[in-house]
Amino acid sequence: MRNSLLIAMREWKERIGSRSFVLMSILGPVVVLGMIYVLFALGSQPKQHWNVLIADPAGLMENKIMAGKDISIDYSFADGYIETEEFANGKKYQEFDALLEVNEKVLTNKISHVFYRNEPSVRMQTRVQYYYERRLEEILIKQFTDLSLSDFRKIKQPITVSFSDVYDPENKASDLSGWVGFFYGTLIFVFIFLFGMTILRSVSREKSNRIVEVLLASASPNQLMVGKILGIGFAAFFQFVIWTVVIGFGLYFMRENLFPDLLDASNMNIQQLTLNAADATYQESQFASHEYNKFVDLIFGQVQFVNMTGFFLLFFVGGYLFYGALFAAIGATMGSESDGQQFVLPLIFLLFLALYSGYFVLNYPENTMSTWLHYIPFTSPVVVMVKLSQGYQPGEAYEIYMSFFVLLISAFMMMAIAARLYKNGILQFGHRVRLKHVFKWLKKN
Repeated sequence: MRNSLLIAMREWKERIGSRSFVLMSILGPVVVLGMIYVLFALGSQPKQHWNVLIADPAGLMENKIMAGKDISIDYSFADGYIETEEFANGKKYQEFDALLEVNEKVLTNKISHVFYRNEPSVRMQTRVQYYYERRLEEILIKQFTDLSLSDFRKIKQPITVSFSDVYDPENKASDLSGWVGFFYGTLIFVFIFLFGMTILRSVSREKSNRIVEVLLASASPNQLMVGKILGIGFAAFFQFVIWTVVIGFGLYFMRENLFPDLLDASNMNIQQLTLNAADATYQESQFASHEYNKFVDLIFGQVQFVNMTGFFLLFFVGGYLFYGALFAAIGATMGSESDGQQFVLPLIFLLFLALYSGYFVLNYPENTMSTWLHYIPFTSPVVVMVKLSQGYQPGEAYEIYMSFFVLLISAFMMMAIAARLYKNGILQFGHRVRLKHVFKWLKKN
């Protein structure tokens, strides 16, 4: 074990001192932050104008919602019920951007629904809900109390207004949070590929220039292979820590300076929510520079970074050991540095297949194939990240640990197979790699 640690330290120092390592440690997180900023900027909705149809079969609203006119929203009223599918596909409703349902029990159950064609900004949702609540307050005071409007608002209960896509009212196609998990899974395989290829090139280079013969004079083949995998793995982990710190500070800076939360009370200007129609343009100008969008909400409000990063590290370690052993075995069996391409290409294809499995689970989380991909060691790192971001059902969290256990056992089994190939192939030169050689070395002790 001591020899393995010495070899690991040698590999570690060699990797972190290279120009490519330093460049990747700096440019990598900067590129990620740039992509996140672009998503934030593009996710911000431009100033919208909405045509809202209010379905009020009980006539509660009396065909009015506010005293003045809002230049951002035009309201129209319908007296009867309107089915969601009818609103989505009916020709006479195509001019409307959203349908606000006012059920006859809204004054007691405090629940209403808005169905939109294109997702509005949070600002637009806030405006609709604000004026709708104010109108219902007027109705409640008129029908049930003798309180003044100001006194009533001190004791009133807020209205719950849900916003849903009219073409997907049950929100079945909402997978935005799943993309965060897919990003984590992709990051695992990017690191595995980059540092796996580093293992392969290092093994093949030492084999071709005969340095390995010198190293084997003081260490066994198993110690040499384990030390190389661990040393390069430490470098990969160190680079990930750098990425985490830089991206973490970058996200904090964006949060505090570029995309503050408009729904946070400390950032809200309540007076702007009560501006009348004449001041609506001023309200637009005040909010325009700090528009809140779904990407900001996703990153800063929905993603549990501590939980995700913790499992990321577990599955990165398991996946790296599993694939790292494969790369080391390929490097040891190569007759020349270019000879192993026939085995590298299938391995790259396998990595892309693993990424596609994450995309498949993203779209079909309940599919039987998704369950299998969750436990197969070739695909489990990215699949678990996707399912973790989507959220496991209550009582199903044990599946994460089962998948990690299977991955870890598979990694040690792959290390054992790779060790035998490394031992029997590392000193073989000038041959063409064939499957019969691989099977022969696997049988040989």
